[in-house]
Amino acid sequence: MRRLASLPLFVLLIGLAALAMLAPVIHALAGRDWNLARAFAQPAALGLVLAAVLGIATASNRSRNPARTQLVTLLAAYTLLPLLLAVPFVEAVPGASLQAAWWEMLSAFTTTGATLFAAADLPETVHLWRATVGWLGGLFALSTAAAILAPMHLGGFELLTGAPAGRGAVGATRVFRTAESGARLGQAVLTILPLYGGATALLWLGLVLLGDPATVALCHAMSALATSGITPLPDFAAAPSGISGEALILLVFLFALSRRLYPLDRPGLMPQGISTDPEVRLAAIIVTGVTVLLVLRHWVASFDDPVPETVLSLARAIWGTGFTALSFLTTTGFASSAWAESQAWSGLTAPGLVLAGLAMIGGGVATTAGGVKLLRVYALYRHGAREVERLIHPSSVGGAGPAERRLRRQGARLAWIFFMIFALTICLTMLALSFAGLGFEAATVLTVSALSNTGPLAGFASGAPVAWSGLGGFAQAVLAAAMVLGRLETLAIIALLNPDFWRN
Repeated sequence: MRRLASLPLFVLLIGLAALAMLAPVIHALAGRDWNLARAFAQPAALGLVLAAVLGIATASNRSRNPARTQLVTLLAAYTLLPLLLAVPFVEAVPGASLQAAWWEMLSAFTTTGATLFAAADLPETVHLWRATVGWLGGLFALSTAAAILAPMHLGGFELLTGAPAGRGAVGATRVFRTAESGARLGQAVLTILPLYGGATALLWLGLVLLGDPATVALCHAMSALATSGITPLPDFAAAPSGISGEALILLVFLFALSRRLYPLDRPGLMPQGISTDPEVRLAAIIVTGVTVLLVLRHWVASFDDPVPETVLSLARAIWGTGFTALSFLTTTGFASSAWAESQAWSGLTAPGLVLAGLAMIGGGVATTAGGVKLLRVYALYRHGAREVERLIHPSSVGGAGPAERRLRRQGARLAWIFFMIFALTICLTMLALSFAGLGFEAATVLTVSALSNTGPLAGFASGAPVAWSGLGGFAQAVLAAAMVLGRLETLAIIALLNPDFWRN
């Protein structure tokens, strides 16, 4: 195990990806589909051989700059590893090109969940493979946040420490030199996996007991924990478990709101409980506010076709709005089975624009959620509140401890820089999509969906659903880059451009 941990991280990822292909093999064998089993078994064997060969070739290589190597490895994991994951997809889906399969696997591994294929065109085993890749992508995001991004003050940790993004402190540098990235990542995986996998298994069992087929329940359970939004059904609202199943899924959304639920030591983790976590409290305020505003609008606006005002319809409207709002805030993208009634109740022609705003905000730092993160919004809010207080009382002294003061000052400055970079990235991505022939509305929806890693948003953010399948090769490449940027965040990419990273 010590020798395996000393191997380059990318080699380990190739081996783990190959082992993950055994799950669809078992599923296909259980269904007596020998061709599908072969389509996954052969790439699995190829991947294990490739990992062994690369492991032998690189066993004695040591990087002179571990921090740079780890960031480059993360970038390679989200761009090159999907090529290996796409091989069984091409074999299992007739007519699928390697480019489309690579895009599909990249979307799943970044927990975006966008798809180029209709649900009916993919076998059940392939749906399970997509959900499995998304689940592994969520586990990879959690593990790398603690093992790689945290010591380098990236991924939102720069707000908690106040240190310059991409520059590790003295202690972090010592960690990089004394422990290989594979060992630290392995330790993070072993720490997270019991809770991550256990919650998935419990949710799977609960959904099965509520009436979902086993494969559908497993896909939805893995997608909810990874916030990938992948479903084998034409629409998540068609799940047989209904609102009861949504209530179980709602419980696991909490894992995408706060890093405190995972048993890892991370910088800036203050001793408060989950109820006092600013990210959780801000998420509760946002979801409650959106739900109340959309529900109250029923009595403010006038409708051509009045909706029956009954207690049951009101309850379904509240549930549909609240569940869908929290789902998109965590960048999962599951719409409640009562969402259509919620739309009719609110009377908005395109309430999906609200969901786009929620997806842009995103979930918690160091979770599987995408977006700009709740902690950055909270830091800007605290800074603004303090500035208003100083206008009223110029001689006042801001308290609440050094961590809170650091968040209001350096944290707010870093959050504002990230917001500006995020807005600039949106503009550049939309400009690139316009060259591909997309209109303004479609380019906006697809850009926000890709950068926030919320693939299902394309079907809800505008009056007419925007189909991913109608994109050309250039548009797919642009959105693939946007998905990687959304998952790694632009600050990590900018850190790679730091001249210090490339000096011996």
